[in-house]
Amino acid sequence: MKITFIGAGSTIFARNVIGDCILTPELGDFDVCLFDIDAKRLDESYQILCNINKTANGKAVIKKTMDRTEAFTGADFVVNAIQVGGYQPCTVTDFEVPKKYGLRQTIADTLGIGGIFRALRTIPVMEDYANDMERLCPHAIFLNYTNPMAILTGYMQRYTNIKTVGLCHSVQSCVKELLKTLDMNEYKDKTRWEIAGINHQAWLLKVEDLDGNDLYPEIKRRASSPDYNKDGKDLVRLEMMKRFGYYITESSEHTSEYTPYFIKDKYPELIERFKIPLDEYPRRCVEQINGWNDMRESLLKGSKIEHKKTHEFASYIINAVLSDKPYRIHGNVLNTGLITNLPQNACVEVPCMIDRNGINPCFVGDLPEQCAALNRTNINVQLLTIEAAKTLKKEYIYMAAMLDPHTSSELSIDDIVSMCNDMIEAHKGWLPEYR
Repeated sequence: MKITFIGAGSTIFARNVIGDCILTPELGDFDVCLFDIDAKRLDESYQILCNINKTANGKAVIKKTMDRTEAFTGADFVVNAIQVGGYQPCTVTDFEVPKKYGLRQTIADTLGIGGIFRALRTIPVMEDYANDMERLCPHAIFLNYTNPMAILTGYMQRYTNIKTVGLCHSVQSCVKELLKTLDMNEYKDKTRWEIAGINHQAWLLKVEDLDGNDLYPEIKRRASSPDYNKDGKDLVRLEMMKRFGYYITESSEHTSEYTPYFIKDKYPELIERFKIPLDEYPRRCVEQINGWNDMRESLLKGSKIEHKKTHEFASYIINAVLSDKPYRIHGNVLNTGLITNLPQNACVEVPCMIDRNGINPCFVGDLPEQCAALNRTNINVQLLTIEAAKTLKKEYIYMAAMLDPHTSSELSIDDIVSMCNDMIEAHKGWLPEYR
């Protein structure tokens, strides 16, 4: 069995996913091929994973390569964690160009003008990978961790022949984070819940204790009470739950830029009221770069690097496929009638059972209408971004941006078109030619 990791220069994430596989004894002997276009970062990840493998007495045979043919040949699973354009220059561009038009963002990796252009520069690279996989490992399962999750995964599922599932960790942590915020830790490992929707905007449809008692009434009572959440955490998500009835899987900084209600130039007091961290992702990038520079030497020189298994889904999926012991995840898959009041060509996040047949999505039915309505506002942007990438027509980039909830609430049509043109110009060399 061979696992190929694309974007292995993302060292911490490679460590988590491959480290988890090393700590899964049921996998037995297996091969790992690490691939990246940055030789230095690739070598650092290789050294760290070899150390972890040795420390854990693991059975992985780990190789590194900058040759895509070598990476993909014979792979059974391909993990994707690339970031096309990196922090410099592309992430900076995603923030600085819109800022000239008065459009502020927090993360800009999933929706909004930043999410649109991150998708447009990533899809051509992923399409190249898909072509390679169709030749070299056509039966492999593609585990996509790269954002914007729904756009990239949806494109792969609609326009390639590669078996693809999108994976995110916001579902796993959703209920625990909510209970911790509201001082309900006694239920931390004693709940049953149901979640469905789209990536980063899936809905906690039901949350119960192990006796079947509905916890939502107490959750909502505490969310509205000054006696709880005195640190003022997660205020955007709690406000969305108050107004729309259900809690959302992804963080408040993400949620604030998926809706038209919170980041508003006309109402700057909302930023302080809801504690919205503008320009948060660039700040994190700088911290991660500096933190990695500080951490690198100690990790690379450490005689033994120990790894604790994380809650990332990849190792559990691989084990379930190989062992045929079913395992439930939440995955991003094409909406083949799974959520009945969302578009069929949307990429949705739903429970999936994993076994030797691969990814088996579960039927959900209708979402509460207000939840589906909010999802559709995001799906509009996702589908039109996919259309832009497929046709290479600028008009679909404009339409995607004009339909974006946050962008359209702040800018005029003329400014949106002008901003998109500036973004296209700033991304020269990172995008195909649009007409």
